[in-house]
Amino acid sequence: MVRISDLARAAGVGISTVRFYERRGLVTPTARTHSGYRHYDDEALRRLKFIRRAQRLGFTLAEVEQILELPETTDDFGGVIAEKVTEIEQRIHDLGRVRHALLELARDGVQEQCPVVAALAD
Repeated sequence: MVRISDLARAAGVGISTVRFYERRGLVTPTARTHSGYRHYDDEALRRLKFIRRAQRLGFTLAEVEQILELPETTDDFGGVIAEKVTEIEQRIHDLGRVRHALLELARDGVQEQCPVVAALAD
């Protein structure tokens, strides 16, 4: 059992982040001391690390909440994953169009309409 400051340090987040996740129901203290200090177990640290990694990979906090609400023995998280893959593929496509427009701009010089705006408008 560790206190909130130790948990935050171990997870690489601020104490306010731990409190925010606690308010959202994503992390729960295992116990409280008589003086009100929160104590957390290894599961809280595991969840915090999962949340941070998922966010770095592009998952929103709402999507992380969906995944964490599923039972650990389920295969139902496939829908959330499939939606994220579709979103990533769309972003890759959009980035490719922007890349192409920037390369054209570098090759051809300034045009009447910004090629980046034109590429994103399609």
